[in-house]
Amino acid sequence: MPASMSLLATVVVGLAAAVAATGTLANATEPAPALVLAPAPAPVVPGYRIEFPRDHGAHPAFRTEWWYATGWLRTDAGETLGFQITFFRSRQDAAAGNPSAFAPQQIIIAHAAISDPAHGQLWKDQRIARAGFGLAQAREGDTDVWLDDWHLARKDGAYGLAARAERFTLELSLAPTQPPMLNGEDGFSRKGAAPLAASYYYSLPQLAVRGQVVREGRRDIVSGTAWLDHEWSSEYLEPGAVGWDWASVNLADGGALMAFRIRDRAGRPRWAGGTLRAADGSIRHYAPQDIEIIPGRVWRSPRTAIAYPVEWTVRVGERRLELEPLMDDQESDSRLTTGAIYWEGAMRAREGGREVGRGYLELTGYGEALELR
Repeated sequence: MPASMSLLATVVVGLAAAVAATGTLANATEPAPALVLAPAPAPVVPGYRIEFPRDHGAHPAFRTEWWYATGWLRTDAGETLGFQITFFRSRQDAAAGNPSAFAPQQIIIAHAAISDPAHGQLWKDQRIARAGFGLAQAREGDTDVWLDDWHLARKDGAYGLAARAERFTLELSLAPTQPPMLNGEDGFSRKGAAPLAASYYYSLPQLAVRGQVVREGRRDIVSGTAWLDHEWSSEYLEPGAVGWDWASVNLADGGALMAFRIRDRAGRPRWAGGTLRAADGSIRHYAPQDIEIIPGRVWRSPRTAIAYPVEWTVRVGERRLELEPLMDDQESDSRLTTGAIYWEGAMRAREGGREVGRGYLELTGYGEALELR
């Protein structure tokens, strides 16, 4: 667990244990109730059948889960923007057996950002809270996750999202135009050679977006195209893995491509995977040997001095795409919530010199090894 989350969990669990044991912090005369140990986090194994709407919702038995929406927007004034909003759910094993309502059984984290190349600005913010008390929650059964006045919810088949930060606001509707795309083997996505290094993973590409964004008081009506990932796991990275390079592309012909690789400390690929949905709706899944992700030009952050390869060549089967960032500086510092610093941003995909799609690129583990606990 990252240091910031570990500290939060330690303080809250300690307080909760005192309250649960005594009734109040001031009265220690009543006997402490016995604590019941919770079962270990559920493993990700082959054979699970993803079903909807059930699996649009939360899976609290697993250690880590996220709903991750990214996309490209165009304002009525003709500006091009990238956006992302992510809600994380993290099961806290240290509090799993504590019966107190104050024990943080689940932590909810939210990140949001707008990439604004015309102004050379990455508008970003983050939130963290323990689930409960009506302040933060990830519901089971269908997508409904929130943290204060940030939310992502599915209703009547479409997603509504909002992130209201100090300097910007995102208020968008995301309407599916295609069925969910299961990644890996019917949604079982391996992340390494170890049997349990895997996730359940599906994507919703080619989402039609409408809504509004606010930047320092300026309101713009926007439209565009988005991609939503939903993924849950208990052992996402096997020992020796430090992070990943991941890309999603909404192709101009109506198709969709997802590709990733897991890296070791020397930067060598440990695993890779990908899914391609063709324009006719047919789907092909790619094994590690079918994918090559080659780093290109490097950008160094002026704040952290971390060097990120922000241009890539991605070979998936017979296709070879060149990925170029919408803007170089799309680094996110989330040490106050997840403990990680990473690069996450909008990018264009070219093939044979011609733009064939737009999407998002995520680069983790370039400063320090990523920890998912």
